[in-house]
Amino acid sequence: MEFIEQNLAKYIEQHTDVEPLHLQELNRETQLKVLRPRMISGHFQGRVLSMLMKMIKPTRILEIGTYTGYSALCMAEGLPENGELITIDINAELEEMMQKHFDKSTYSKIIKHHLGDAIDIIPTLEGMFDVVFIDADKENYATYYDLVFDKINVGGYILADNVLWSGKVVDDDIKLDKDTKALLDFNDKVQADTRVENVLFPIRDGLLIARKVR
Repeated sequence: MEFIEQNLAKYIEQHTDVEPLHLQELNRETQLKVLRPRMISGHFQGRVLSMLMKMIKPTRILEIGTYTGYSALCMAEGLPENGELITIDINAELEEMMQKHFDKSTYSKIIKHHLGDAIDIIPTLEGMFDVVFIDADKENYATYYDLVFDKINVGGYILADNVLWSGKVVDDDIKLDKDTKALLDFNDKVQADTRVENVLFPIRDGLLIARKVR
């Protein structure tokens, strides 16, 4: 589902910074070689993530769901030289492509990839984070939220992608599948959580941003 007309979306991209060359190459390779390339953050959302990180100025970022590494590279643009981005993904088939592009970038030393189930890995991570970006299996969004909450500094942020789920979250004419139901429950959970202040942006497939206030 497209939330804005195609010609308007094109205009928006034309008035957004161009992707850096290494991201253009990663985007192209993803489109050519990966089964569901639309899962990549892409030009516009990638620049949004980059801009947000430069505004927030985090020192540690946790990403749940690496895919081919595009969003991690975008967010790393906002980290200082001594910063750290930890990214977790369960798909071993994409690890070689992702790591190749990490190694080619100027952020290779500050991005650390963990292969495996995030539910098992998150409790083993030490230290606190300024930003957590959730972009993995939708059924476990609420679980990831609970697992990371105490690992986020007060004033830190949780970002969650795909929370509009192609408009299915407001489509009364369809039977709810498990992913749509999970996202509805997750969105309601964040909305009801008095420990955060939150806003849901209609960026691509929906980007929810929650700021931890206590």
